Amino acid sequence: MATAHNEANLGDIAKNVIMSGDPIRVKQIAEKYLSDIKLVNSIRNIYAYTGKYKGKDITIMAHGMGMPSAGIYVYELYKFYGVENIIRLGSCGSYVDDINLLDIVLVDQSYTESNYSYTLNNEHVHIMQSSKILNEKVEKIAKRENINIVKANACTTDCFDWYMSDLNKFLERMPKDLNIKVAEMESFAIFYLAHLFNKNASCLLTVVDSHSKKQELSAKERQDSIDKMTILALESII
Repeated sequence: MATAHNEANLGDIAKNVIMSGDPIRVKQIAEKYLSDIKLVNSIRNIYAYTGKYKGKDITIMAHGMGMPSAGIYVYELYKFYGVENIIRLGSCGSYVDDINLLDIVLVDQSYTESNYSYTLNNEHVHIMQSSKILNEKVEKIAKRENINIVKANACTTDCFDWYMSDLNKFLERMPKDLNIKVAEMESFAIFYLAHLFNKNASCLLTVVDSHSKKQELSAKERQDSIDKMTILALESII
């Protein structure tokens, strides 16, 4: 079985999937960490590789940038391919001084101003919780592997926040009780779809820029910064 966006047959994709926006990053993760890998999707260069990690079947798949792109692939994975668990590996920007460049953030709740849920499912939902089961596994593995993580709430934006005409006005609109500390562009849609299909989703982010400190990593530094986060996701999802 294939869809308009995924040429994989039923059974080609594992029940446990790690996703990232960048197809090249997905290729690098699969080649570095998996054995017996097979390319199961390449439509629009949204690569998906299935292989084994410590003897367990895992698929590593790209989702592109933004909720519309990620939402397509995650929807199909849950609805048509029988996927049960997804961990997103991504990057984020920090809005607070106590979260630094290269910190690993485990998203607890994701807030968005977007109408994604209304457009998809006629629901006005703007806050979604990550999977408690998956997050607990991530926290347990982080402790075991001595990997420091920060649990925080994130804002999922419809545009790259560095390009906003007035970031301060945007931040003023954020619900103060959520104590939002970082921003990215996909987790809300992934969490919402997990909720819709009664599946599990989690999100790990590496901090690559800081608005409060006016700092940012280069493109290469961003690409090279995800090894610990990748190991944490792989160990948690199996």
